[in-house]
Amino acid sequence: MKYLLAIDAGTGSGRAVLFDTKGNQIAVGQEEWTHIAEAGVENSMGFDCEANWKLLVRCIQKATKDIDTKDILAVSATSMREGIVLYDAEGKELWAVANVDARAAAEVKELKSAFSGLEEEFYKLSGQTFALGALPRILWLKKHHPDIYAKVAKMSMISDWVLARLSGVIASDPSNAGTSGLFSLKERQYATMMAAKVGIKTDIFPPCVETGEVLGKVRDNESGLHHDTLVVMGGGDVQLGAAGLGVVEVGDVAVLGGTFWQQVVNMPSAVTPDDMGIRINPHVVVGQTQAEGITFFSGLVMRWFRDAFCESEKKEAKKRGIDTYALLEEKARKVPVGSYGILPIFSDVMKYGKWYHASPSFLNLGIDPTIYNKASMFKSLEENACIVSAENLENIFSFTGVNPDTIVFAGGASKGALWSQTLADVTGKKVKVPVVKEATALGCAMAAGVGAGVYHDMKAASKALVAWESEYLPNMAYHDSYKEIRKKWKKAYESQLKLVDEGVTTSMWKAPGL
Repeated sequence: MKYLLAIDAGTGSGRAVLFDTKGNQIAVGQEEWTHIAEAGVENSMGFDCEANWKLLVRCIQKATKDIDTKDILAVSATSMREGIVLYDAEGKELWAVANVDARAAAEVKELKSAFSGLEEEFYKLSGQTFALGALPRILWLKKHHPDIYAKVAKMSMISDWVLARLSGVIASDPSNAGTSGLFSLKERQYATMMAAKVGIKTDIFPPCVETGEVLGKVRDNESGLHHDTLVVMGGGDVQLGAAGLGVVEVGDVAVLGGTFWQQVVNMPSAVTPDDMGIRINPHVVVGQTQAEGITFFSGLVMRWFRDAFCESEKKEAKKRGIDTYALLEEKARKVPVGSYGILPIFSDVMKYGKWYHASPSFLNLGIDPTIYNKASMFKSLEENACIVSAENLENIFSFTGVNPDTIVFAGGASKGALWSQTLADVTGKKVKVPVVKEATALGCAMAAGVGAGVYHDMKAASKALVAWESEYLPNMAYHDSYKEIRKKWKKAYESQLKLVDEGVTTSMWKAPGL
């Protein structure tokens, strides 16, 4: 049997997932990781290349321990987007940050002040704002660590770094490089003129090659992978996840329910960004871009709720041999639509040009423990993730003119039947859940397969491998109820943002420069 290996450097964990050439998951190695703030640097989120590479090596070895690694045709990588790695002239990592590193707030403000209209100009080229882009972060490094900046010879995204570790070749793909903000959607290449305009190095950007192109063979000696294994360009987690869901045609729509929730809609590359309300990214399918909404921390909020409040449920689930989330869903099924009026305040609807969130809270709790308890709070969190997704999707549909009747749902959240049904009820659309729910890893394996010649291209791989497990039809009576709940939630969230504005509460997350 021959295999394809996907390496996924996600926000909350690193993992290696082994597939056969028919898209069946064979084995996985996974470890959670954390991204450490730099001492004394507010809102920083560093990426430790040395420690995280050792973690990924352990994941690779766990995933491949029962096979002969000579049978792995190709390996590819995917990662959280926005995170960047800077290298010296020998290809050694100098400095790296994870996706929501927000240390460069002052630099974002300075850019907006010193270069009036520049963010809008760059947005029309890249579909990105300054907030989480590479440009202000590199300016921060230049200001605060000029000795490191002086040595910088190359920049890449984190998935590119994984492949560089394996092959020795530093290159980028459009889907992830696009999130750097220093990029042209039209050309599908880094836009060095952006760097030139603000005074950072213009010669540090590697070539962009399309997802599925071969970079070389494995040169690394730590991972245990065979040196005849092809190393193939991967991409951003959301775009590869979309391919892993069969979302490869113009007009296809998906909700990816992971650490963050992403709502994506495919559209032709000719559609250009306009008012900075929506994020636009290159797809891994050539000729397409994706309009994207993001819900912050939905998966992390659930993990927090489980770990902070559900110790007894963990023990019960372990005793019964089921997942804790499955047990919580079982209890939440008895809770009516609207969770007795509980309104969770976590992620706001995406406002890409000026984006910040209220202080995390639950509103409308009562003190009757038979009603206001872990089950109803858990269900309210599931409902809230779906409500924010529905709001983001409506904004995207308005921009793109797309209004489909079906949403593809994947990621860890789609394992929950209650969550999947709730998404259908809130949006009023049919929800399809694929057999392989961890779609990002499957999309990454597709890229490896394209490089190995198993599939012609990403679209062909997607159509060959994606299969469907279940469908959920909306309960339209519940949908009408959720329309009213959405109105109440939006009004409540606006009030909570005012408390942040007044300094009474602290924002869960605020884009740099606000």
